[in-house]
Amino acid sequence: MTTTLNKRRAVSRLPVEVTSFVGRRHEVAEVRRVLGAARVVTLTGVGGVGKSRLALRVAAEVRPAFRDGVFLVELAGLESPAFLPRALISALEIRDQSSRPPMDTLIERLQDQQILMVLDNCEHLLDECALIAQTMVRSIAGLRILATSRQALGIEGEQVLAVPTLSLPEPDLPGPRAGSLATHPDAVRLFADRATAVLPGFAITESNREVIERICRHLDGIPLGIELAAVRLRSLSVEQLMARLDNRFQLLTAGRRAAMPRQQTLRALIDWSHGLCTEKEQLLWARASVFAGGLDLEAAEAVCAGDGIDRDEVIDLVTGLIDKSVLVRDDRSPAAPAVRYRLLETIRQYGRERLTALGQEAALRRRHHDYFRGLAGGYRANVFGPSLVAWSAKLRAHHANLRQALEYCFADPQEAPAGLAMAADLFHQWAAGAYLGEGCDWLDRGLAAAGEPDEVYARALWSRAWLAIIQADVDSAETMLREAGAIGARLGDESAQAYAMLCSGMIHMYRGDPGSAVTCYERARALHRAVHDPMGLALSLVWSCLACSLRGDSAGALSAGEQCIALCDTHGERWVRSYAHMALGVETCRHGDTRRAAAYAKESLRFQRTIDDLLGVRFNMEVLAWIAACEGRHERAAVLLGALRTVRRMIDVMPLEYVYVLRHYDDSETRTREALDGADFEEAVRRGSRLSYDEALAYVLEEHAPQESAPRAGAAQPGRAAPAQPLTRREMEIARLVAQGMSNKEIAATLVIAQRTAEGHVEHILTKLGFTSRTQIAVWVTDQEQ
Repeated sequence: MTTTLNKRRAVSRLPVEVTSFVGRRHEVAEVRRVLGAARVVTLTGVGGVGKSRLALRVAAEVRPAFRDGVFLVELAGLESPAFLPRALISALEIRDQSSRPPMDTLIERLQDQQILMVLDNCEHLLDECALIAQTMVRSIAGLRILATSRQALGIEGEQVLAVPTLSLPEPDLPGPRAGSLATHPDAVRLFADRATAVLPGFAITESNREVIERICRHLDGIPLGIELAAVRLRSLSVEQLMARLDNRFQLLTAGRRAAMPRQQTLRALIDWSHGLCTEKEQLLWARASVFAGGLDLEAAEAVCAGDGIDRDEVIDLVTGLIDKSVLVRDDRSPAAPAVRYRLLETIRQYGRERLTALGQEAALRRRHHDYFRGLAGGYRANVFGPSLVAWSAKLRAHHANLRQALEYCFADPQEAPAGLAMAADLFHQWAAGAYLGEGCDWLDRGLAAAGEPDEVYARALWSRAWLAIIQADVDSAETMLREAGAIGARLGDESAQAYAMLCSGMIHMYRGDPGSAVTCYERARALHRAVHDPMGLALSLVWSCLACSLRGDSAGALSAGEQCIALCDTHGERWVRSYAHMALGVETCRHGDTRRAAAYAKESLRFQRTIDDLLGVRFNMEVLAWIAACEGRHERAAVLLGALRTVRRMIDVMPLEYVYVLRHYDDSETRTREALDGADFEEAVRRGSRLSYDEALAYVLEEHAPQESAPRAGAAQPGRAAPAQPLTRREMEIARLVAQGMSNKEIAATLVIAQRTAEGHVEHILTKLGFTSRTQIAVWVTDQEQ
């Protein structure tokens, strides 16, 4: 008997959509683009993310391009790999009554065909699907394959596209007004659509919008989870639904009866992924769930290895979990110290349940704490030296894990001393400004829970006093410093006495008494030398430079500044060195050498930009605005004053001694206003305020030297439409992350920057594009990249 293929042209054997297809404009366009160039395209992603639905929508849209049809091969219900060729024959409607091998039949009958084959759910038959796909595309010129799988096929010429979760609303910015469903993020739109199907008349209102957004964020934007949650509105309000989502695997069990069993409940969906993993991959999955905000390989090796997993196995197990879409690799920021991985919260909760069932949760939480306690100690030990930049980046990347380790300490009274020591070890990270308030909270908790005052207590106390000075809480700082100094004297702890004296000098500076400040700094310097503390000595020299400058002692100021730089150079240190350059810039400007002063301030600023030291950045920008005014570059000074608004929004506090220095020397804004026409001044300030954080720093450093009399190229002008590409490269990077549904916190973690830095970027993107919501940014990004 012969084998025949139906001769109908442009046939389509795709299921009809019975529910609306929500969102995914960018993803559909990207898959279509890649499918136009590649013979095999595989969509990967976590279970329930919508790989199959996306593949079917793309297949339906490209159907006219395939003369002989588009066919779906559903593999989820196929258990035996031996039947895979027969499943393809059946799906392609080949009538075969011969005794030849099925693959021969397939290749013969498809030789002259132009066909798109959708291989749906390949993960449990991965090797067999890979072999058949490779064989067929090598033998059939007109064949293209669009596959869905939690793991790539791994064949030659394959293009892999990871399907992201649906875009989510930002938790810390107001979303669209109720009723404008088209402008909501895709996750919210999907929830509303499916809720309407089970509860006619359902609508997003001002009273329920925030709860719906929280539900979608809690479910990671996973479409299946959102659909299962919406079904529960038959019997629950949205508030009741949100309250029960911590028990999501028991709650989300009301799927479609006609769906595959693994798609009927969220637990069954994740169970399916879990079953695809090896025993050791399952164990690593469970152990990795102890991390918050992601992990890197070093942390995984330190915390997850042992008791069944050898340390040298971890890298291969991590790779396996990435391949199976359990772990997500996230290395989009070139500034990140190492490649990072994360678990979606739903995947993480599942892993935590497994960890508890294994009886290992307590041990893993302890390992997690021990690792990050050691990380904090390592940072303190290396803060004065050449490795500071790497350590600072590592701590910013692991901030959520450090927070979790601190919480672990303070949840147990016996661990509170370790928590206090850890909070004190992180002092310089708190003092840089990005996490100032949080640092105060942790130190307050530790001091309140501490027992008999010891050296750690004294160190935490002067650290907390320093942060209070930054926050302008001088009276509280003074009280804490007296206590820290007294404890240091009682214990013979000269280090605590030295830092208490250093901070006391700062208070004298603010109160307008630089003479007393210099005396304090000199005493602090002697004590720091006695205990061989180069960091404390260098800091004392920096403030001595400023104080001497304020009292008119130029020789003393220059001597202290140069001594500080020499000390820092000896240790390969750059952070305190940058502050010494800033202080010398103030002194040299006082003598009229503005060119040299600007060079000092710019060198300082360049380094502070690399470690996200917002306090240092702000002070140097203030100094450079003052220098511009002194030089008569009033338009530049006005633009800098506008740019400073961006930084001031990111950090609205400033060390009091800096404030006093600036007030003592000059009021740049007053001088600039007097020099410029009112309208010219306001226009220049507006230009500066429209600069993003990165653009502002580039302008301050004169890295692109724009014409001061002309508006910034690409800036949105009043009454004009924004140009097609008004964003900088960094802003486009952040806009793409916004389009993926990331919150400011997630963007900060991804790019290894402070959350306030991310917030500043997003705010400027909204301003430059003339938008009011993150959803508008997402739509704009999609349009730009089509």
